[in-house]
Amino acid sequence: MPLGVIPAGTGNGMAKSLLDSVGLPCKASYATLAIIRGHKRLLDVATISQEDKKFFSVLMLAWGLIADIDIESEKYRWMGSARIDFYAIQRVLHLRRYDGQVSFVPAPGYENHGEPARYSGEQNVQSKGHGEEPVQVLCNAYRGPDIKLEELSWRTIDGPFVSIWLHNVPWGGEDTMAAPKAEFSDGYMDLIAIRDCPKLALLSLMTELSKGGHVKSPHVVYIKVKAFVLEPGPRTDDPTRQGIIDTDGEVLARGKGTYKSDQETLMSYGRLQITVDQGLATLFSPV
Repeated sequence: MPLGVIPAGTGNGMAKSLLDSVGLPCKASYATLAIIRGHKRLLDVATISQEDKKFFSVLMLAWGLIADIDIESEKYRWMGSARIDFYAIQRVLHLRRYDGQVSFVPAPGYENHGEPARYSGEQNVQSKGHGEEPVQVLCNAYRGPDIKLEELSWRTIDGPFVSIWLHNVPWGGEDTMAAPKAEFSDGYMDLIAIRDCPKLALLSLMTELSKGGHVKSPHVVYIKVKAFVLEPGPRTDDPTRQGIIDTDGEVLARGKGTYKSDQETLMSYGRLQITVDQGLATLFSPV
């Protein structure tokens, strides 16, 4: 069943990606016309797994700086879309760094990033939080791609990290070209990792987000990946406080000491595994 996307939110990353692919502005009228015309295109779908729990994502997953800005800026929602820029400056000035590790199966041409690693299979999450009851999955429900991950060639990068951003389409918001090389149905997610980075360099890097120039920074690792494992850790300045994992603009997991950490979440703050189904979904598209 094709899905029609009309921009009516704060970010509108999917609508922007669809319309920008043919040079159209991100407006509801153009998006509506695309649905009426009925042209379709395939879209990759990511399956996020943690023990018995699964969540499907079509836009992005973030941990660290981007997730903190996206979720914690909700307290300034009355500011409209300006809340993102306002809170981003606050977070850069009071920068957080997180310990952790990411492992991935690189696309051809990206094999030189990271160190060789072995897939260790499903493990227990590092720290239990709210929402720990397993999600009940119907016997006929889709459970994600059947991939023998242990047979793939894995690489790993250790933290600390300022931000981990996994993207399915080029635009994360109307003014944020997060992953300039991302494609709708190439079977890969684009990983944008910011490691330990000076504040001035980070501010300069973030001014390039509107045109995708941030990926050229020496502080950014940009890789296309087929599969991905995130093992999030605590903040480097305070091991008693952890982070937020955000997918498609919603909180997937909250660690200890985070914004609204008393609220229930879909998953626990710990090891997550992401695999990609090439072209699983269908979208109405301008062409």
